[in-house]
Amino acid sequence: MTWQFVLAGASVGILVGMTGMGGGSLMTPILILLFGFSPKTAVGTDILHGAIFKSFGAIRHRQLGNVHARLAFWMLAGSAPMSLVGVEIGSSFSDATNSRMGQVVGGALVAGGLGFAVKTFLHGHASDAPFHLGRRDKVIAVAIGSTCGLVVGLTSVGSGTFFGLAMLLVYPLTARKIVGTDMLHAAMLLWVAGTGHLIHGNVNLHAMAWLTVGSIPGVLLGSQMSIKVPENALRIAFAFILVLSGIKLLEVPAATTIIEIGIGVGAVALVVWGSQQLRLRRLAPAPE
Repeated sequence: MTWQFVLAGASVGILVGMTGMGGGSLMTPILILLFGFSPKTAVGTDILHGAIFKSFGAIRHRQLGNVHARLAFWMLAGSAPMSLVGVEIGSSFSDATNSRMGQVVGGALVAGGLGFAVKTFLHGHASDAPFHLGRRDKVIAVAIGSTCGLVVGLTSVGSGTFFGLAMLLVYPLTARKIVGTDMLHAAMLLWVAGTGHLIHGNVNLHAMAWLTVGSIPGVLLGSQMSIKVPENALRIAFAFILVLSGIKLLEVPAATTIIEIGIGVGAVALVVWGSQQLRLRRLAPAPE
């Protein structure tokens, strides 16, 4: 099972490269639901893979000047130690309690999906002016890091969603600065949490290596694609998938029925949206 991992890594990498969306939240349910990994191993493998994967993006954003490094490090001061607490809690789940661990991951996926949907339609009080952190800003950054870092270490969900949403709501940063700062912080955080999971034996190194083989060229290819992506629609679809995956892992009553209805509603929405786009193109005046 090698080419399947490469394909999964490439698919997530292209998605991230094209839209800037966090692929880490998607990789964990893929490993659990499609590849049959235990939740604990899926989380550890995803986190260490994400550390390698996001380091490339962080370096590039740093070169482009899209990073508020001080903010990233203040968030890391809270997130790094709390992520290790999350690793310890996750590692304490035995094989007999895999279902409970899956439910924890499922709850995080539902919350992450909803947070991602909210983030799509929010616009912060952005400014291109230099942003100097005051004492209050630093305290908030550590608090954000501590809260979200625990969730990331435990479930792998949130490194690209919860932190970005929190920065959007609290700090006057432009969208590119939020993405770049989030990427740098996520890369550093995931190295800490990923090392913890590796020490605890929660990482499938074979899967991680082949996921990386696919994801790195995938993200580079996605970044260069010139096709126009309906970003908001794609982000909503991404959030929709996360919520449905979370419902499956939560083992809620009639989960299969809920997912089937959700897929049906999504398919109808896609058809309606596609019809509207086609109609608009036909009504648009021809170029002279």
